[in-house]
Amino acid sequence: MNKKLLGSLMLALVLTACKSAPMVEKPAAVEDKSASAPKAPANGADSSAIKEVVIDSQSTGNSPLKDPSNILSKRNIYFDFDSDAVKAEFRPLIEAHAKYLLAHADAKVALQGNADERGTREYNLALGQRRSVSVKKSLNLLGVQDKQIETVSYGEEKATAGCTNDACYKLNRRVDIAYEND
Repeated sequence: MNKKLLGSLMLALVLTACKSAPMVEKPAAVEDKSASAPKAPANGADSSAIKEVVIDSQSTGNSPLKDPSNILSKRNIYFDFDSDAVKAEFRPLIEAHAKYLLAHADAKVALQGNADERGTREYNLALGQRRSVSVKKSLNLLGVQDKQIETVSYGEEKATAGCTNDACYKLNRRVDIAYEND
């Protein structure tokens, strides 16, 4: 009887020692609102690569999202054929939109994944979704919260009709960044 009790006690100790710690959300970081301190993403991601972006519409008189000279007016991220990998050339664009979203906690964005018309309808819907999720992950790594991002796939539904060459197909392999109420 003592061996069974001792064995049960040892098993309980081993299982208790192996138990993982519960995940606890970190309290929200307090942001420094002073003009001299650069804003860092809440998740501790390095924002040193984020270029200076004008995000204050009061200084220019109109929305930076609509100003053609501002990088925020660019809303398309293009992909290679049959790929959902974000190209390095589009990282500054994603970083600029991340900085805007971090500065405007009430802003929401829809990432609309698209594909060219080659492939089945189901495959293109899945590829469009993978592309939009890929851009979402990039924004998340820069500190943007999930509650600000929605992903959707249009597959080939928004493709340019009548494409016959790769130059035309390239324009359909994209993710469109659409801000709510814009």
